[in-house]
Amino acid sequence: MLKEFRDFALRGNVVDLAIGVIIGASFGKIVDAMVNNILMPVIGILTGGIDFSKLQWVLARNDAGEATSALGYGVLISTIVQFTIIAWVLFLIVKAMNSLKKQAEEAPAAPAAPPAQEVLLGEIRDLLKAGR
Repeated sequence: MLKEFRDFALRGNVVDLAIGVIIGASFGKIVDAMVNNILMPVIGILTGGIDFSKLQWVLARNDAGEATSALGYGVLISTIVQFTIIAWVLFLIVKAMNSLKKQAEEAPAAPAAPPAQEVLLGEIRDLLKAGR
């Protein structure tokens, strides 16, 4: 069973998938930092100083007037912005890869040089024609 697991884990597709997941998680953290620390504050300024991370609908309050239960829709807005950025970047990557693949398919292959025997036979033919 351990041998089968090792063979499975070391197959190229599994390793490629693992690398993709790790890079994707790191990219997600970069986008998360960019959205939360750069984009959302700018959007907040443009919308009159709104802090999206604190937007919520209060469902219940305690006797002191503090929210005890709330739906934080501002976090959802930030997450949607993050998803949109990641989806856009992935779209651009896939589009670029498809363009490169299409160029590679369209590029005509250089014709192979004829074998030496054919070249020699062609020369003999030309000499015979010229000798008539």
